[in-house]
Amino acid sequence: MTAQSISARVLSRPEFIALVAALMALNALAIDVMLPALPYMGEALGVTNVNERQLVVSAYMIGFGAAQLVFGPITDRFGRRAPLFVGIALYVVCAFAATFAPTFAILLGLRFVQGLGAAATRVIAISVIRDRYSGREMASVMSLTFMVFMAVPIVAPGVGQVILLTGPWHLIFIFMTVLASAVGIWAWIRLPETLHPEYRRALSVRVIADGFRLVVTNRVAFFYGLCGTFLFGAMFGFIICTQQIFVGIYGLGPYFPIAFASIAGLMALANFLNSSIVKRVGMRRLSHFSMLVYMACATVILILSLTGPVPFWLYYALLMVLQFAFAWASSNMNSLSMEPLGAVAGTAAAVFGFMQTVGGAVLGTFIGQQFNGTLTPNAVGYVVMGALVLICVLIAENGRLFGVGKEYETAPVAVE
Repeated sequence: MTAQSISARVLSRPEFIALVAALMALNALAIDVMLPALPYMGEALGVTNVNERQLVVSAYMIGFGAAQLVFGPITDRFGRRAPLFVGIALYVVCAFAATFAPTFAILLGLRFVQGLGAAATRVIAISVIRDRYSGREMASVMSLTFMVFMAVPIVAPGVGQVILLTGPWHLIFIFMTVLASAVGIWAWIRLPETLHPEYRRALSVRVIADGFRLVVTNRVAFFYGLCGTFLFGAMFGFIICTQQIFVGIYGLGPYFPIAFASIAGLMALANFLNSSIVKRVGMRRLSHFSMLVYMACATVILILSLTGPVPFWLYYALLMVLQFAFAWASSNMNSLSMEPLGAVAGTAAAVFGFMQTVGGAVLGTFIGQQFNGTLTPNAVGYVVMGALVLICVLIAENGRLFGVGKEYETAPVAVE
């Protein structure tokens, strides 16, 4: 019996969720720990335009999204483990090299390549969940994974702030290097191969094209995947403007990490509650209800921003409800997009990951670049993206809301 088969037998559900969440958290870490340091990076590397500093995040996200189309077919052919460790190694090397970046352009290039490596963690994290679970149980596991994953935005800006108090911004990349190395070692020792041999697909143009065709021609899966693109676009537009909104508009200063962490904490709570509620209510009912709440809050924020300055307490309260609804909607819609595609889970995770990260990053960057010192551009982004999500849901469900869908079988789990 190999070490890998022993791992497969003793890897408990809680440890599986924690490990998958840690892999996904490397992506959140690469974004959120940067936020307090953006002004210092810009100043050190001669970037005078405040909005251009956002590109440190955008460059990473574009690389992260683009490479998923490559990792998807590769992981469906060679399994989940080997591509994962290639990606983590690339992430670690680029994070370390970024500490020595002499120019802003080189820093952006390294961030882009770091995102390429991080793509493996996202594709494989979603794939191994679908390999092992299906239906409402998959949605429950996905929610718990996102709950742990959301712990990173809770602490990351604060960690970044502490690092900046103890040394230069370069230390943030050292921190990422060490943490990603630790997660990689954990996965190497404990994560079994979850792709069953009979589900492995040949790495040829015809087979890859056929896998992509299966994904994009499944109406329910594709349009729920597209929902994730618009949701992430609105969220990314908020994230890259967070420092400008909380510090620039509301003057929170050193309390910015606390305000950001509180939102992330509420989203983690939302995912925890979803993990149990979804088993009784179902993915569709929860996600559809959440989107109606999301749109209501977004519309109120937009109206208030157009009529004058919005008191912080009112904006923050509406934002908290909106982000709670976002957590329920995004988690369940991710599950709905993967549910019919267990036989091509890696390719499906890649296609949706590409759509959501590249599409979301482009949309979010456009929203962020419209920042004008008010809440209005972000509020418009929330409303427009939310409306597009509702249109996609209606197309996926043939014009009906709050239905109950078909259950699918879980793909067999490989134990080598």
